[in-house]
Amino acid sequence: MKAIILAAGKGIRLRSMTNKIPKCMITVCDKPVLKWQVELLKKCKINNITIVTGSLAKEIKIDDVSYVKNKFYRSTEQNYSIFAAKKKLNGSVIISFADIIYDKKILEKIINFKGECGIVVRKDWKKAYRNRKLHPISEADNVLLNGRKIIKIRKNITNYNGNEKVVEFLGIVKFSRKGTSLLLKKLQYLNKHHKGKFHTADSFKKAYLIDMIQELINSDMDVAPIFVNGKYFEIDTPEDVKNVEKLIKKF
Repeated sequence: MKAIILAAGKGIRLRSMTNKIPKCMITVCDKPVLKWQVELLKKCKINNITIVTGSLAKEIKIDDVSYVKNKFYRSTEQNYSIFAAKKKLNGSVIISFADIIYDKKILEKIINFKGECGIVVRKDWKKAYRNRKLHPISEADNVLLNGRKIIKIRKNITNYNGNEKVVEFLGIVKFSRKGTSLLLKKLQYLNKHHKGKFHTADSFKKAYLIDMIQELINSDMDVAPIFVNGKYFEIDTPEDVKNVEKLIKKF
């Protein structure tokens, strides 16, 4: 199993802290955010780790990992960062955001998932936004479920019926060997042929991971939720940094 971490983002909300370093290298409890994730992966025997860089790439300094640069990071988003790492898309793969910190309990649940494609979600998600004034709940990546069947994934899902439930996508996806192969073929085809809007994005290259997941769902890939309830933190604003430091020290 290998991991690909998407770290090409510009960290606009953290601009006061990201003038000289990328978002993923901001320190939380004296350790870069990215290093929290890399150390956990290695602790769980996932040593084949690739970091997709972009903005301030030379400032990402993590030992014993591979690097791939999204050379077009200024004009593209997460989809193209995944495509930039296409040579790494083989075998079982975990793809994740770089601005998150999570615990071993969550990672073990991901590792043990056996399906074609699993997206990590949490049911009890709204309380995490109570102290996030700079990151409103309307910007959460939501997943609409009917039982365990995923209906759609996008930001701020508010319209649904009594049989459906909204959960939050946590920015981590696991693909089996077969799932990775299907993902690679889909990325190659879309990069070559797709024109115009791509789900919620203006184009394929400017699309986010949630847009790609929706594409896979629409393509009849077996995409299933991985429900987790361990410790998980997203670092997107200066406010998040302060809140997460307090929580980590508490735990």
